[in-house]
Amino acid sequence: MEHECWRQFSESATRIGDLLQRTLTREHGFSLHDVMLLQTLATAPAGSARMGDLADALVLLPSRLTQQVARMEGAGLVVRSVSPQDRRGVVASITDAGRVRLGPALDTYARVVRSHFLDPVTRRQMTSIGDSCRRVGSGFVTPPQRPKPLSL
Repeated sequence: MEHECWRQFSESATRIGDLLQRTLTREHGFSLHDVMLLQTLATAPAGSARMGDLADALVLLPSRLTQQVARMEGAGLVVRSVSPQDRRGVVASITDAGRVRLGPALDTYARVVRSHFLDPVTRRQMTSIGDSCRRVGSGFVTPPQRPKPLSL
């Protein structure tokens, strides 16, 4: 029973993640991580966050985040600057162009999640899944700071 439960959860999460990745790339030229990064910045105070905090929030290695932000900066979606509080730190900020492109991508994200995750289950099942995931997540020694949930 335990193995089957894990297998079903893992397979479903992987399939939805893959579908989100393909759909966001096809329709908007974004990866799922791009959307998560832009959403995290869009909901942060002043649209900015320290790179280390972003890496923690997105559960990414700092080097991976640096590559992603550099690519997105090249596309005009984010900018990097020296932290005003700590001149040694780097802050990433979402640009107006990043906000404009994020809106339709969030609509697509919501559509995919709704049709493939939320619609097939009842409200009671949603609550149970959410409670179970919170319980599992609370078992990690240092849970990462999660970005604010993408609105559906």
